[in-house]
Amino acid sequence: MAEEISKSAGDSSAATAAATNAAKSKWKILRPNSLRWIPTSTDNTIAAEKRLLSILKTPYVQEQVNIGSGPPGSKVRWFRSSSNESRYINTVTFDAKEGSPTLVMVHGYGASQGFFFRNFDALASRFRVIAIDQLGWGGSSRPDFTCKSTEETEAWFIDSFEEWRKSKNLSNFILLGHSFGGYVAAKYALKHPEHVQHLVLVGSAGFTAESDPKSEWLTKFRATWKGAVLNHLWESNFTPQKLVRGLGPWGPGLVNRYTSARFGAHSEGTELTDEESRLLTDYVYHTLAAKASGELCLKYIFSFGAFARKPLLQSASEWKVPTTFIYGMNDWMNYQGAVEARKHMKVPCEIIRVPQGGHFVFIDNPSGFHSAVLYACRKHLSQDQDSSHQEQLPDGLRLV
Repeated sequence: MAEEISKSAGDSSAATAAATNAAKSKWKILRPNSLRWIPTSTDNTIAAEKRLLSILKTPYVQEQVNIGSGPPGSKVRWFRSSSNESRYINTVTFDAKEGSPTLVMVHGYGASQGFFFRNFDALASRFRVIAIDQLGWGGSSRPDFTCKSTEETEAWFIDSFEEWRKSKNLSNFILLGHSFGGYVAAKYALKHPEHVQHLVLVGSAGFTAESDPKSEWLTKFRATWKGAVLNHLWESNFTPQKLVRGLGPWGPGLVNRYTSARFGAHSEGTELTDEESRLLTDYVYHTLAAKASGELCLKYIFSFGAFARKPLLQSASEWKVPTTFIYGMNDWMNYQGAVEARKHMKVPCEIIRVPQGGHFVFIDNPSGFHSAVLYACRKHLSQDQDSSHQEQLPDGLRLV
């Protein structure tokens, strides 16, 4: 009798769950994106990514790499989440010639791997290119962000990347990071130098501390009412993404104005084509409007003014991986931080500046950026038949 009651209850629960899921599916069908306040979802993000990458010529594989719910053997989940569910890192891997060195590309703050869309074809001709969306961004899982310190926040990105590396069974690769991704890449290489052949930091953030004498302007600005308001918003973790979400169905229009201006009328180099602009705008909107997660790292990694709370300069003497810094000539991120770091580094280090490029030098001047990357990695391309052309610095680039 008890078994019959249990079975009946189980069947009832299963039926209820099935009915609930059916209702949800029906509601999704009846409520298209156009009727949602924030017209996006994870599926929309992946679809936008596919549309953007459809303009490429090089075949690639997109996958969701399972990184588990935390480091093996640890009772503390690295993303400080209350959930035991597995998390995933959205990954694209491009076809490459056998024996090509592996180049792993990590995007910056508020971006995703699709921002490198102008670079994949060219770099895939020389490298096995793998690009990821960091945990909490793009098409990757977006756990609730509950980190409360700089240490926990750094672990969120470093440890999730390491679990991804293990899942992909990678080692001895070249690691390239842009802006905040450069900060993460450098911190990862400090903790796991045995896996990184070479470090390429593009417009890297995280070198300057608020205590730097050059930050006097910030102290004066904070004393004004405008500075006080902006500093309060920063410490309250108000992010640009929150503005996009708050605008609801008008969010895509704001993103369109930004991308059209930054990579069009106000481009530092080559403007996007109409098709590129349309596809990038669509992609950027979906990556920004999705659930807040990794973006909430901002106030824990940087203080107002983008000054690092734990500057890379402090650990420059501990670096064990040869490093190349790449900066656009018009990058607002000051390359002088890299110059100072080099004075303390005990490994080979080069600083390359690329003309006609701002902070997104890889979009502004793709060919110049590709030349800089090939030059930076020339020792790892030594078996390539065209390696002789990489021994000399390409025209237009400048070594600092």
